[in-house]
Amino acid sequence: MSRFTLAMTAVQLTDEQFFQLCQNNRDVKFERNPKGDLIVMAPTGGETGNRNIEIAYQVQAWSRQTKLGVAFDSSTGFRLPNGADRSPDAAWISRERWNALTPEQRTKFLPLCPDFVIELRSPSDNLNELRRKMEEYRDNGTRLGWLIDRANRRVEIYRPGHEVEIVENPITLSGEDVLPGFVLHLEPIW
Repeated sequence: MSRFTLAMTAVQLTDEQFFQLCQNNRDVKFERNPKGDLIVMAPTGGETGNRNIEIAYQVQAWSRQTKLGVAFDSSTGFRLPNGADRSPDAAWISRERWNALTPEQRTKFLPLCPDFVIELRSPSDNLNELRRKMEEYRDNGTRLGWLIDRANRRVEIYRPGHEVEIVENPITLSGEDVLPGFVLHLEPIW
């Protein structure tokens, strides 16, 4: 997704005001960085949208089968511990963490960092910005993150306490111990 940042120095939105802004403008996808700056994200093109739904489908199918947690698509907002509001292309949290949320928390942006995230690079995305976003997820508690770069047929794997692992042209990716038994098939993504 193309992104641009609006520095909201004159107006700082509360969490509730930001949530309401998003609800009142459902055709616009917003994120906020830790400083509170609004990031407006353009819709994806057809190919990226198709690949996003394929990724979300595979994560949801595994999640439904195992019942180990809850999967989310790119329209879900997460309020990270550092104060940023982010919407990864696909995400998952454990059943235990989902059950710990109140009914009210479940209806708004989830006040936690996902256990697992995927970002799919669009042709218009800045790779360095996506890398910073992936590092932000990792620094805020994500246990496994994949940055899928279709243009270069490369995946960057983010894990806490480890250097980023780069895998060239993989056919599958393993959910490791975070998503036991999950395998993302990349042929429909490439």
